[in-house]
Amino acid sequence: MTNKNRFPDKKTGKFYMCEGGVETEIMYRHGFDFPHFAVFELLKNPKAVSKLKEMFEGYFSVISEFDMSALVGGLDYRASPDWGKKLGYSAQGLADINHECIEFLRDISKPFSSEIDEILIQGMIGPRGDAYGKGGSISIEESREYHSVQLSTLKKTQVDLVTAITFNNIDESIGVAKASDDIGLPLCISLSLDSNSRLNSGPSLAEAINTIDRETNNSVEFYMVNCVHPLEYEPAFDNSNWMNRIRGVRPNASAMDKISLCRLNHLEDGDPIELGTQVGNLMKRYPHMDICGGCCGTWDTHLREIARNVI
Repeated sequence: MTNKNRFPDKKTGKFYMCEGGVETEIMYRHGFDFPHFAVFELLKNPKAVSKLKEMFEGYFSVISEFDMSALVGGLDYRASPDWGKKLGYSAQGLADINHECIEFLRDISKPFSSEIDEILIQGMIGPRGDAYGKGGSISIEESREYHSVQLSTLKKTQVDLVTAITFNNIDESIGVAKASDDIGLPLCISLSLDSNSRLNSGPSLAEAINTIDRETNNSVEFYMVNCVHPLEYEPAFDNSNWMNRIRGVRPNASAMDKISLCRLNHLEDGDPIELGTQVGNLMKRYPHMDICGGCCGTWDTHLREIARNVI
């Protein structure tokens, strides 16, 4: 293992806020299209860049308003070899776009550095295949090799954390954990659940976390759950020891299943006030949790309600 920085331990009264669903917000609310859910393609479009900056200013304003810390990411989810190849990127071009994603986040956060106590930058690793499928047949070693490409680039950008987000395959999760340990990057794995409160690939959340930890010597910094509604993740939670490995949630705005949401071609806002209450109640029941944010259909309106209930 290469020496790596650690993500800060939980401190009483301190909470981190992640962004909401960047892709759904910029696509469905603001009308910008991009192929293969690769939002970084919009960095080539000055009008889209302007709108992204406006969006993130709203996000940072929520954090400032509630005196939270920022854990911001959100553009490099598909900036990995297979997706890059589909978009016509060379290996160097893909490395460059990863750097551009992180520099965009650093640039837009600078004006808020005097208002927000701590701003941490995270790189985002998406699954090799379809996040809403079963994770494909990728093996542990294939995952380790595949994800090491983007992880090596993110190491050079000096991000504070990498989050493997919307993962639902245990072997792929183990592989990305081993790769991050090889390279020396602190890693969060954020798992996604289906309407049966299990990973799409079948295992329960408890089985997934216990297996990943056992096979990686607990190298994962912590876990989160994302792209789920509280109605989906609540049945998966209990008071067992494995729950202490989960530091937060990033829920969808709507309880509608993910495939149906994708087919709507518009945003489902759900009930932001109710969502905020649900996340706040969760974090009060599990006081070790200190990270929150949103996923599909959420942005500053939802984040504000979440912050109001968490603080």
